Amino acid sequence: MKLAIILFNLGGPDGPDAIKPFRVNLFSDPAIIRAPGFVRFFLARFIASLKVKEAIANYQLLGGKSPLLDITTRQARALEAALPEIDARAFVTMRYWHPFAAEVAAEVKTFDPDEILLLPLYPQFSTTTTGSSVSDWHEAASKAGLMKKTQILCCYFDDPAYIASVAGQVRQGLANARAGLPAGGPLRVLFSAHGLPESIILSGDPYQEEVEKSVAAVMATLGEPELDYQVCYQSRATPQQWLTPSTEDAIEKAAHDKTAVLVVPIAFVSDHIETLVELDVEYRHVADELGVPGYFRAPVANDDPAFITALAGLVRRTIASEQPLCSHKGGRACSLKNKNCLFAKRKQQDVAAQPPFLSVVKPTELAAE
Repeated sequence: MKLAIILFNLGGPDGPDAIKPFRVNLFSDPAIIRAPGFVRFFLARFIASLKVKEAIANYQLLGGKSPLLDITTRQARALEAALPEIDARAFVTMRYWHPFAAEVAAEVKTFDPDEILLLPLYPQFSTTTTGSSVSDWHEAASKAGLMKKTQILCCYFDDPAYIASVAGQVRQGLANARAGLPAGGPLRVLFSAHGLPESIILSGDPYQEEVEKSVAAVMATLGEPELDYQVCYQSRATPQQWLTPSTEDAIEKAAHDKTAVLVVPIAFVSDHIETLVELDVEYRHVADELGVPGYFRAPVANDDPAFITALAGLVRRTIASEQPLCSHKGGRACSLKNKNCLFAKRKQQDVAAQPPFLSVVKPTELAAE
């Protein structure tokens, strides 16, 4: 079987001139800014113009561009190598900057696979990430005339192999933190996920539930029941009420409690500006200013062999299932209350009845609520 694996990720600017248009693309997404189109058009440009100088300065710390494309490309090549029994090619597809879905769909059409697997580099499903990318891909594939059997892996938030890879990164972070602290010094693990407006969660988005289940699975795998930990959320971008506590508030509480912190980027599998600058520079400065006894950060997966092995296992199980829509558990993995889960949007038997597995969601459906 000739398989095209579509690796979804956010994307990032590839130079200083791309920073503002990247931000415009991000905030123009109806899955991100849920306002009428004409309002969103102007609102996206207003939000994108805020703190542009700060964003440019932050990217300068990274050499003037996001490292995300390079890292995701390494992940793609490593995943291909981990699937020697399959004629697989992994295509990196970014949502808000090059390579866009339209560019990649044309490449995939030339590759002419027998099947396509949509594999998000977002372990926890959200309408704002995987949902948006799936809709974008289907629209691009339709325009390109790419009519191939397509499967979607919607999430893998507590897949045992994925969780084992995260637990390995946490253990590495714990070892570094404990080596840098006085013996027996208090330490709190802050599992920091990208935040979302509460309104998106209340509308039925599974993201918060899946983040919390990821953390619970990691803690169970670590086998340290006395370990102090907390879930928190970073990267607030709009004035709305976002998920709490914020990572900054969690750091402030740690300072009050006179405990060191180990920050674990739980919803990220690749380094980018939110780990390399927001966590490593900005929040470290906050911790120092507040007098936190120690500030440490666990690594993210990038192309770590354990994570790549987990992805390869997910690929094998998904294609073996022959189902158009899968989670790591096969069927639906989140609670039925989440009405914006892909399984809730289209029942699996309805998806299977459509020709050939292409129209799982309409491009605007996930942003309709």
